[in-house]
Amino acid sequence: MSKDQMRYKELVDDALRGVVKTVLEGVAERGLPGAHHLYISFRTDFPGVLIPDQLRRKFPEEITIVLQHQFWGLTVRDDSFEVTLSFGGVHELLSVPFAALTGFVDPSVRFGLQFQGGEGGTAKIEPAGSATAAAQPPPSTPAARSKAAGGGAPAPAESDGDKVVTLDTFRKK
Repeated sequence: MSKDQMRYKELVDDALRGVVKTVLEGVAERGLPGAHHLYISFRTDFPGVLIPDQLRRKFPEEITIVLQHQFWGLTVRDDSFEVTLSFGGVHELLSVPFAALTGFVDPSVRFGLQFQGGEGGTAKIEPAGSATAAAQPPPSTPAARSKAAGGGAPAPAESDGDKVVTLDTFRKK
């Protein structure tokens, strides 16, 4: 097999990140319609990610945030988005380049995308009815702990042993 000089994987990844950008632009303009809510996972160690130091210490590689009831100031730019979330009752601004995304799920409609987090791989689409998009994270994940932080974002891990669960955990084998 010859080398992919057209960079198809990167082109597909960029196109699907554009889907996330378009969704976030709609949410920024009109809010979340109906029962929609979004789990967004991203690399905290990716260049250009701006998060509070205490979150970076708790989640040195990856974090999942939830956009549902309590988020403020969602701003979408060409290559990134910013949003303010509540962590332990404290409002914190996060700035995330789209290239840092590792996952995007809207469980209300069973839709999800999984990215390689800027490592040059391709995104995977989770169609309606897939296990990834349909599953709610188990209580041990940061996304599930978001209710403890006011529903807006994951609460910090309770111990150093807690880990962010990747979307592969929910994928049917």
